[in-house]
Amino acid sequence: MTLELDGRIVKITNPDRVVFPRSGHTKLDLISYYRVVAEGAVRGVADRPVILKRFVHGVDREAFFQKRAPAKRPEWVEVVELSYPSGRTAEEVVIRDLAHLLWTVNLGCVDLNPHPVRAHDLDHPDELRIDLDPVPGVGWEQIVRVALVARDVLEEHGLTAWPKTSGSRGFHVYARIEPRWTFREVRRAAEAVAREVERREPDVATSRWWKEERQGVFVDYNQNARDHTVASAYSVRPTGLVSAPLAWSEVPGCRPEDFTLASMPDRYAETGDPWAGMDERAGSLEALLELAEAQGPRPDRPAAPPRQGRRQPVMPLVEIARAATRDEAMAGLERWKARHPEVARLLQPADVLVDSMRGRSSTWTRIRVNLRHVPEPDRPGQETLEVDYDPYGRDQPGP
Repeated sequence: MTLELDGRIVKITNPDRVVFPRSGHTKLDLISYYRVVAEGAVRGVADRPVILKRFVHGVDREAFFQKRAPAKRPEWVEVVELSYPSGRTAEEVVIRDLAHLLWTVNLGCVDLNPHPVRAHDLDHPDELRIDLDPVPGVGWEQIVRVALVARDVLEEHGLTAWPKTSGSRGFHVYARIEPRWTFREVRRAAEAVAREVERREPDVATSRWWKEERQGVFVDYNQNARDHTVASAYSVRPTGLVSAPLAWSEVPGCRPEDFTLASMPDRYAETGDPWAGMDERAGSLEALLELAEAQGPRPDRPAAPPRQGRRQPVMPLVEIARAATRDEAMAGLERWKARHPEVARLLQPADVLVDSMRGRSSTWTRIRVNLRHVPEPDRPGQETLEVDYDPYGRDQPGP
C-alpha cells in the first residue's frame, strides 16, 4: 500500500496487521486516525527530533527504543544529530509533516515522542512540560485538582498553560516558551512550578524526587531534562487511549477513557484542535526563575551513610524483581507475596513501586516494596530476586 502526501510517497507495509489485539485495530486504522487529526498531530511534533518507540509485534509486546534513524530510509526523511549527557550522539528523525509522521507509524511507532526543541536549535527548549504522575491508589479527581493548580502557577508567572490527558494514568500540562533558556534553566523553572504546587496543595501533590517518599500526585519536572521525551498531543498510547489536548473548561469533567483511537476522529471533526493557538503564545521564564531563586535550595535530606557508593534509601525498601517484561516482574511479586502473606496484607497500593526502566534499546521492569507499614520486627530482609534480568546483557535486542 502506498500513500502520496504532498508529493512524497509513503509505503505502508502490512496494513492489516493487528496492532491493538484487545480492540482489533490494525496498522491501517492507526494510519487513518493520524490522517484525520493530522493538523493537530503534526503541530505537536513539527520540526522536532523524535525517539522512535517501535511496537513491531503489537502493543501487547514490549516496545524497543531507537534513537538513531534507520540507515535505509527515503531520501526525503530528515535527520539531525543530537548530543546526550552520556557523551554519545545520535542522528534522529525530524518530523516535518504528515509524510514523516506516517513513515514512523509504518515502522511500528504508535505514540510519538518528540524532544522539547526544534531541529534548528537543539540547546534551547521551546516547551516546558509538567507530567502529573499519580502514585497507585490516587483517584482521577485528585489528578485534575493538581492540574488546575499547576495551571494557576504557570499563568500567575506569565505563561499560558495547555492541558492534555496523557493517554495513561496521568496528565500533562505544557507551556510554550521563548527558546532563550538552556535545558538546565528550563528544568529549574519546572521544578519551581512543582515546588509551588506542592506548597499550595501539600495533601495531594508532591515534588519529592525519590519514588518511595511520594504520596499523591508527583509533579514531575524532570521531563525537561535533555535526554527525556514525552508522548505528544494526539499520540495514541499502547492503552488505546489518546493523549488528548483539552480546553481548560473541559478539564474538571474529563475522563481519560473518553479519548480513544475510535472516538477522537469525531471529536476532532466537531471541535478542532484546542491547542491551535499554542505557537503564538510563547512566554518568558524570567518570573519562574525568580520564583526558583526565592525558593532557594531544597531542604537537606536526612543524613544517611553511603552504601557501596550508592544512595542509602530513607525508607525500608526491598527489591523483588528485575524483569524484561512487566508481566514477568508482576508474577515475581505474586510469588514473593505468597511467601510473605502477613506482610502482603499490610501493604498499601503506593508501597509497591513498579518502575519502567530504560535499557540500551528497550524498557525493563523493576519492582521494589516499601515496608513502611510493616512493623520493623516483621519486615523480611532482602532476598534473592524473583527475576534477575540483566538489562545491559548481550541478549538485548539492537535498535
